[in-house]
Amino acid sequence: MDLTGGKEIVNNAYIRAHDIGLDVPYYAQPERQGDSWLGTLISAATAVPRRRFATLLDEVTFDIEEGDRVALIGSNGAGKTTLLRVLTGAFRPTRGRLEVRGSRQALLNLSLGFNPEGTLHENIYLRATAMGIPAAKVRTMVGDILDFAELGHLANRRLLTLSSGQRMRLGFAISTSVQHDIMLLDEWFGAGDAQFVKKARGRLVDRVKGSKIVVVASHNTDLAKKLCNKGMVINYGRQVFIGPIQEALADYKRIVQEEKAAKKAMLEEKVAAGAAIAPSVRDAMS
Repeated sequence: MDLTGGKEIVNNAYIRAHDIGLDVPYYAQPERQGDSWLGTLISAATAVPRRRFATLLDEVTFDIEEGDRVALIGSNGAGKTTLLRVLTGAFRPTRGRLEVRGSRQALLNLSLGFNPEGTLHENIYLRATAMGIPAAKVRTMVGDILDFAELGHLANRRLLTLSSGQRMRLGFAISTSVQHDIMLLDEWFGAGDAQFVKKARGRLVDRVKGSKIVVVASHNTDLAKKLCNKGMVINYGRQVFIGPIQEALADYKRIVQEEKAAKKAMLEEKVAAGAAIAPSVRDAMS
């Protein structure tokens, strides 16, 4: 069975980033001022939001070569998923240079790109063609996708009539229906009923083995050590380390410990300041 989906598999896959950054615009409301509720209302109605930019990624530089399995390591909100979306092409860097050679397979949001009003059959075509698979090839894959998702008997049902678990199964079956050069994962798959999860993990292992490059964001250190040879530590949108996985995990542990120590010191400082203020308040009241 042809697992390429009509895509050309390259001989030398790589991902190269040089000082990439991502700034996204947002609109900040000016502070509302008014001497009364009417003044506040008028201020809210006439205030003009100001355009600002939030930096989600900054100065990220790395080379990932064929054969690399890289774990993105960092706390929640560090920028791991944002970086994965840049690597998939969903976000374009606003600074720097990014080069990707090889076809990409992303397991980030399994329901992305679905049309709730469409049938399962129609959504398979929609998602598969969006992945770059020729329509003629999709026709030969529909049956296998429905069988894997265990939804063949619902092929002509509208997607919105399915449960969230059924939609997840369909999304996974489509996303992993072909083999790509580069696999990008946001956490290891583990949702759904036990029987399907076992089958899905088996396919995922096969796809990982068949990929030339794997990049996975995960909080599971055991998985990272087992699957990956390299680790990239992301902190507040910045890449602070890339290298052997054991060193990356040690660096991340150091960052976590330093942040905990800083928070503890700040809390102790506030408590001490409060204790110093208390006698002054008592003296003033006596």
